[in-house]
Amino acid sequence: MDDKMKFELEFPIHASPQLLFQYISTPSGLSEWFADNVNSRGELFTFIWDDSEEEAKLLSKKSGERVKFKWLNGDDDSSTYFEIRIQVDDITKDVSLMVTDFAEEDEIEEAKMLWENQISDLKQVLGSA
Repeated sequence: MDDKMKFELEFPIHASPQLLFQYISTPSGLSEWFADNVNSRGELFTFIWDDSEEEAKLLSKKSGERVKFKWLNGDDDSSTYFEIRIQVDDITKDVSLMVTDFAEEDEIEEAKMLWENQISDLKQVLGSA
């Protein structure tokens, strides 16, 4: 199997870190923009789209700051995960969402576009588009 490559994206967002955290860390928040529906049992999150569902384990969470998930799709590569982090500029107080994810080399552009679409949905939900 090809090694997956890590990539990072930054999305400026006009919203408070507290509000953003609700949207990236709770099933109800995530189902507003990331998937059609999201359920959780403890650390296990189920993301549901039209005709598919994927399970992810919540690896870590820091209130108001970041969440880190790992897809449980039979890929036992323990080094891959996806993380959504809220970054606030010390001086300007501008808020950005930093996304870290992994994809195979020939799928990175597609993966980036997917995130761009999803973050654009999030901005619409937040009214900051």
